[in-house]
Amino acid sequence: MASPATTDSQGLPWTHMPAVTKYGKPTPPCLVERSTFGTLDPMIIDSHVHVFPPGFRDRRKELIRRDATFRELYSNSKAVLATVEDLMEAMDAAEVDAAVAVGIGWSDIELAREANDHLAEAVSRSNGRLIGFCAVNPAWGDDALAEVERCAAAGMIGIGELHPDTQGFSIEDAETMTPLMALAKRLNLPIVAHASEPVGHTYQGKGTVTPERLLSFIEAFPDQPIIAAHWGGGLPFYALMPEVNAALANTYFDTAASPFLYDANVFLTATGLVGADKILFGTDYPLIKHPRLLEQVRQCGLSLEDQARITGGNIARLLGLGS
Repeated sequence: MASPATTDSQGLPWTHMPAVTKYGKPTPPCLVERSTFGTLDPMIIDSHVHVFPPGFRDRRKELIRRDATFRELYSNSKAVLATVEDLMEAMDAAEVDAAVAVGIGWSDIELAREANDHLAEAVSRSNGRLIGFCAVNPAWGDDALAEVERCAAAGMIGIGELHPDTQGFSIEDAETMTPLMALAKRLNLPIVAHASEPVGHTYQGKGTVTPERLLSFIEAFPDQPIIAAHWGGGLPFYALMPEVNAALANTYFDTAASPFLYDANVFLTATGLVGADKILFGTDYPLIKHPRLLEQVRQCGLSLEDQARITGGNIARLLGLGS
């Protein structure tokens, strides 16, 4: 296991930072006056990472047996289970200021609670550098709502990532989705939904939440902020259709695993279709390392202003960080 990272790239402890967000949690260091760090560089927030309790590494066989999503994503022994300490070291090395840790879409409720507990503890120790989203399955019904309430009380400020295929529900099923979406709206929690492409290569965890199905979900809950993971399976490309563009008013697209899905031109193309303010820099760490994706953002031809929006400004605004 990697040694815990105790300082950031400027030599400051990653547990400094007293400022408070509207959620009552400390503000990430990136949202302070950047002169604090002796630089005017724009903030960088990774909007999509996965971390696990350290003990889960030794329990891989058990987790594969118990949980359908974990089995789909991590049956291959080469699939890395990163810890918070691993993430902090990677963030320091790449000068990434903060990260949003999302769940994997657990199907086993006890494992979800265990992962959520660990993440909430890590968030509380990070003084804002780590932001937590609650792992939950809408198919759990009232238990799902209770878990979201519990996570929100513990300081988590979002829900997801949802993985409908392995969690055993349809994202288009209003009866299943409405209670969770109503609670998310009441608590002001954005939701991250896994999405995938209807064409192209196959891969572990690809699933069947393609743009058509994702759009049905978005249209059913037009007032709820939704983050469509992995470029929404290509949904931004349909924004040339006026009715689709109108439906995406509260939808954002993260760039998780982008280099495995598209070439770097996707940043400039998607910006032209949905606007830079709808795109969230996300790596899917540890699948993609930060420098690789940051280089694509910086070399794709976007203005510095649009780069700043994508690499941190948009997710900070969406989550109310620094307000």
